[in-house]
Amino acid sequence: MLLIRPIRESDYLALLTIAKESGHGFTSLPVDETLLKNKIARSIASFHKSVEQPGDEGYLMVLEDVRSGEVVGTCALEAAVGSQDAFYHYRLGTDVHVSDKLGIRREVQTLTLCNDYTGASELCTLFLRNEWRRDNIGRVLSRSRFLMLAAFPGRFGDTVIAEMRGVSDEQGNSPFWQWLEEHFFGIDFPTADYLTGIGDKVFVAELMPRNPIYVNLLSPEAQAVVGQVHNNTRPALALLEAEGFRCRGYVDIFDAGPTVECARDQIRSVQASQQLSVVVEEIIEGDEYIICNGRMPDYRALRTLVQVDEDRGEIRMTAAAAKALMVEAGASVWTLPL
Repeated sequence: MLLIRPIRESDYLALLTIAKESGHGFTSLPVDETLLKNKIARSIASFHKSVEQPGDEGYLMVLEDVRSGEVVGTCALEAAVGSQDAFYHYRLGTDVHVSDKLGIRREVQTLTLCNDYTGASELCTLFLRNEWRRDNIGRVLSRSRFLMLAAFPGRFGDTVIAEMRGVSDEQGNSPFWQWLEEHFFGIDFPTADYLTGIGDKVFVAELMPRNPIYVNLLSPEAQAVVGQVHNNTRPALALLEAEGFRCRGYVDIFDAGPTVECARDQIRSVQASQQLSVVVEEIIEGDEYIICNGRMPDYRALRTLVQVDEDRGEIRMTAAAAKALMVEAGASVWTLPL
């Protein structure tokens, strides 16, 4: 049985392993002991916090193999990005140049630095270890976050975003960043990525070009990757697009990967989720669902075989599943068909 639960202090070494395996471009998990331990402490505080409106909360969860106790993946939700530190994007726009006298019209794409997503919630830190990338486990880990959005709407913003990893090579070199590095920054992509991951974003405001960048002035290699995703990220993007997420012309300031967005209440899995009452009994056959207990701070979610009776508003599950979710018969849970 695989269980999704809030991260604990004892999960540090497992999180460090995941951070190392995630590689370049995974900004939200820097390989830094102090930063990782701070992330764990912040998440624990967030799960215990009484929230009236979303703020600087970060909910970091792990996927645990209950049988062995091994942590095999992680996922997270940020309640409201930019509430403490500036949250930057490039906004893709169009600059039109027209001369009626000469009969010339030119449309040029531009990149303008902005903070337009301030206050939005963010899907982030999704990573599954290689040997567990099977049997729809990654899909379950990703979609489980939509149950949290459905169960606790007051903890999150009206808009939900996800930053997709942009194009970079195995050494962490980004064609887009290489152009910025040459003309403005003077530091390589892994260094910039690391500084952002540890929260040191002052250099962005200090060194980022203050005026819009004309895309056609970028190197051909940089132009080719604007709005494109890393090959390893394509499955994650496809899953989000199936949920209703779309790119509205915003890209990452380092690798130009696309950011996708959707109104929280318009996410397909949020709309498909429902609250049902638990009935505990042995299940021989049924349907696979993702279920969360809708409790804080003892949040739990799992994938299990159940029988749903919508007319009665009931969901039948085994005693083992109920125990893992920390619920008893008659308790209310949030459910999502797999």
